[in-house]
Amino acid sequence: MKVPIWVFVVVAVLATAFVLRIGAEELDQSHQTERIAGSAGDVLEDDPVGRLKVFVYELPSKYNKKILQKDPRCLTHMFAAEIFMHWFLLSSPVRTLNPEEADWFYTPVYTTCDLTPNGLPLPFKSPRMMRSAIQLISSNWPFWNRTEGADHFFVVPHDFGACFHYQEEKAIERGILPLLQRATLVQTFGQRNHVCLNEGSITIPPYAPPQKMQAHLIPPDTPRSIFVYFRGLFYDVGNDPEGGYYARGARASVWENFKNNPLFDISTEHPTTYYEDMQRAVFCLCPLGWAPWSPRLVEGVIFGCIPVIIADDIVLPFADAIPWEEIGVFVAEKDVPKLDTILTSIPPEVVLRKQRLLANPSMKQAMLFPQPAQPGDAFHQILNGLARKLPRDKSIHLKPGEKILNWTAGPVGDLKPW
Repeated sequence: MKVPIWVFVVVAVLATAFVLRIGAEELDQSHQTERIAGSAGDVLEDDPVGRLKVFVYELPSKYNKKILQKDPRCLTHMFAAEIFMHWFLLSSPVRTLNPEEADWFYTPVYTTCDLTPNGLPLPFKSPRMMRSAIQLISSNWPFWNRTEGADHFFVVPHDFGACFHYQEEKAIERGILPLLQRATLVQTFGQRNHVCLNEGSITIPPYAPPQKMQAHLIPPDTPRSIFVYFRGLFYDVGNDPEGGYYARGARASVWENFKNNPLFDISTEHPTTYYEDMQRAVFCLCPLGWAPWSPRLVEGVIFGCIPVIIADDIVLPFADAIPWEEIGVFVAEKDVPKLDTILTSIPPEVVLRKQRLLANPSMKQAMLFPQPAQPGDAFHQILNGLARKLPRDKSIHLKPGEKILNWTAGPVGDLKPW
């Protein structure tokens, strides 16, 4: 059915009125922020120092340093948290050089630093690399064998965490690497009732370059003249030639329903003004891609653009500290065709409160991995998550000779030497 042009004119006028009203009230409240209320605010401001001690295994450089030297692009991609977490821990006051007093053990292995010429991480060697590192620490130190990893944590920022594949169907088929089943996984992937998310995992934000975003900040009183903003793929023809599988069809639905809607500034083009445009937008779409998460979550929070989260059952970063329900808008994947109605129905006072919460510096800090580290940043939120798991039940320690993990389980290809 062809939509008459007058409908778009009316919609454009209404959207402009909404944006102008928000913009006018923003100018009056441009420097106002709001503290996160209740327990979430307390958690956000926790200081983990003094509450836990972490022992960092010293591995041969082939597991980390040499990989990075081979391809320094790993420092800037959205999976780079595994590298920066290692660097942070080396100089952190929670680090202990005495493993006997450690609460946690950390293995610095850069499993995502294997990139295609286009800069996309390949996960295919990751399971072998991880197995090799675990074999090394279990042979050279006694601590892994005491618990089979129950007091160890690993940073696994792949699309589907320790399932090590970027396509969900294949990630589910693989499952989490068997040797990591007792460990605590620190990962960007989070989805309820999913085989690639263990109970007790810590969900973190993807890496977004703090200095680069800082360089693109515009005056905070700039009016938000864009109603809905999105830049990215709607279809992934290379990996999903028939369409519909990528993003479970949600991104395709955004494009088909709103490509000609004046409310929506959406495109596959990625302009040099991308960060500035987000700061001029009221709502920023954060739809799932191959995985439910994306860097847009971080960018939305940093730039005060209300994240519109389109990813059913997503588990969001640091959900006990960041009140996602209060700062974002959740839209079910099946409701994407009603996105314009949903967003225009939100009262301006609700939008303004979300913007005040997004302006809270503590919330922005919690989403970033800055160099050097800062109090309350994502590094410290990870440590807070680990500290809250203490003290542990002594039952995690195995009896002499007891084994739980199956070292020969998993795909045959994973068992090959790395």
